Amino acid sequence: MKRTTLLIALMGMIFATASVQAKETLSSPNKAINIELATTGSPLFKVTYTNKVQQKPMAFSIENLGMKFNGRNYTDLKFVKAGKTSSINEKYPMPTGKKSQCENHANECAYVFSSADGEITVRMRAYNDGITFRYEVEGLSGNTVAEETTVFNLDEATNRWIQTYDHGYERYFPLQTADRIQQRNWSLPALFEFETGNGSSWMLLSESNIEANQSAMWIDNAGGKNLYKVVQAENKVALTGSWHTSWRVGIIGTLADVVESTLIEDSSAPNQTGDFSWVKPGVASWIYWAYNHGSQDYKIVTQYIDMAKTLNLKYTLIDWEWDIMHNGGNIDDAINYANQQGVKLLLWYNSSTAWIADANGPQFKLNTPESRENEFSMLESKGIAGVKIDFFAGDKEEVMRYCQDILRDAAKHHILVNLHGAPLPRGWRRTYPNLVSTEGVLGAEWYNNGPQLTNQAAAHNATLPFTRNVVGPMDYTPCTFSDSQFPHITTDAHELALTALFESGIQHLADKPESYLSQPKAVQDYLTHLPAAWDDIKFIDGYPGRYAVIARRSGNTWYVAGINGLNTQQSTRIDWSFLSKSKAKATMFFDVEADGTLQDPDKTRGFAIGEATIKSSSAQSINMRPRGGFVIVVNM
Repeated sequence: MKRTTLLIALMGMIFATASVQAKETLSSPNKAINIELATTGSPLFKVTYTNKVQQKPMAFSIENLGMKFNGRNYTDLKFVKAGKTSSINEKYPMPTGKKSQCENHANECAYVFSSADGEITVRMRAYNDGITFRYEVEGLSGNTVAEETTVFNLDEATNRWIQTYDHGYERYFPLQTADRIQQRNWSLPALFEFETGNGSSWMLLSESNIEANQSAMWIDNAGGKNLYKVVQAENKVALTGSWHTSWRVGIIGTLADVVESTLIEDSSAPNQTGDFSWVKPGVASWIYWAYNHGSQDYKIVTQYIDMAKTLNLKYTLIDWEWDIMHNGGNIDDAINYANQQGVKLLLWYNSSTAWIADANGPQFKLNTPESRENEFSMLESKGIAGVKIDFFAGDKEEVMRYCQDILRDAAKHHILVNLHGAPLPRGWRRTYPNLVSTEGVLGAEWYNNGPQLTNQAAAHNATLPFTRNVVGPMDYTPCTFSDSQFPHITTDAHELALTALFESGIQHLADKPESYLSQPKAVQDYLTHLPAAWDDIKFIDGYPGRYAVIARRSGNTWYVAGINGLNTQQSTRIDWSFLSKSKAKATMFFDVEADGTLQDPDKTRGFAIGEATIKSSSAQSINMRPRGGFVIVVNM
């Protein structure tokens, strides 16, 4: 009896220990990602990722957990308990984005820690393609956020692609190697490569689901080249009762996992405001790139409306200064003309929070609930489809609140919104599906601003699919065949490829009408049928800054777009096994002399256009000219 009792007691101890350990290790549904909480000493989370081909796991840690408020200090934490692990399983539709039907699967656990000023919870989620976590506190009494102490220890990361912090997010993503890492403030998203044997593993660090009383964040590695501390932007709200941060997001896995991920939207709040079947993605003609002040000129505006009609584009964007339109008509005349041509208009507004003094308008039209109601009601009555709102004042809480107020109030009047000169997308298009695009990128507009983009554009373009465009829609304004104030040296096929390589719920074509209308009929037909929202995405090939090849599906048609980011010729290989039919017809747009002969290596203009039958059992090798590209449209 004594031996039996002792055995039962020992078994009970074993099961009790296993239960505790299970609570302290959180795994993704597919078990590839594991988050282990170290409870001895200063608590930290160690995150590991493994797949079948890796020789060693990818690993990093989340350290220095804690938050400081004015009057409250939740640091020097001690582990108290881990809650019960729960599962998240949902499917949701998206009117714009990488996928029309998204799936969200994760395991979640809440970890409670104590400090001198009370308890704080870290809510952690493990997804198949990454992790998210946030801080939650209760019992606040008029406290303001002072500092977040979270540090990501990434000393096993080798290469990094990060943008120097800029509140407009209009910088490059230069490659930093492990032996030459700079220390400063950095914008999100930040891409990290880990050498794990038989290839690399990757993490893209970002943020999602900014809600009421929250500012946005960036990272700072001033404390050590591999130690990236979370920095919250200014938040002056006196917080009372319960409060939580946004989600800190790490998209983790292969490069394909990162590019194809919808984790930013997965971890954002669902739409709670009703039916959004009225949200219509589309392609727009856009006046500013070729004529900076063209929206003042009624006759130029009508040329862009005519272009949209000719190419059967859904929209024309009339940019700043439309409120002083002249030369034959005003904005009401332009609206009437667009209605006659069957083209929907989008109108530019100044947010009137940042650049005001020497910027033209319209200004101060959206800054109060009353003014927004008046303006959006007027726009709806005139049949205006959407607004582009520009010049926002950074990541602070008041700007985050203002953006959400705009999205919420615009939706009441079926107004689409493009946030330009604005912070990084952080999942709002799931919460507010009328958010169709966001700038937050150094795009083709910069050919207006200086000569530096000319030589950097190809490599920059080949970095964006792995960084900025992963986390949300990107209003790059692509596809310029002619030149703006400063020339481009990317090829015509490279430029055409950007329209499918880059994702934006409204894709603004930047060039002059005559530039598009002088292209071969096949190119014009391509632009006519170009989708601006997608049913599926597949990463084909690439490496940040060197080249990128992505396939996007709309209905039964795949658009396979590739670009070369280098000044030398490169080749890529497409395995067509992802096609659902054994054979399909394809239209192919290549650079001239892209067959390897390169009789004129400096030639950037012109297309080689052809038809072919694609077999799903085959693979295709493609040569890309220096700074070149291609598009293959496969109709199944």
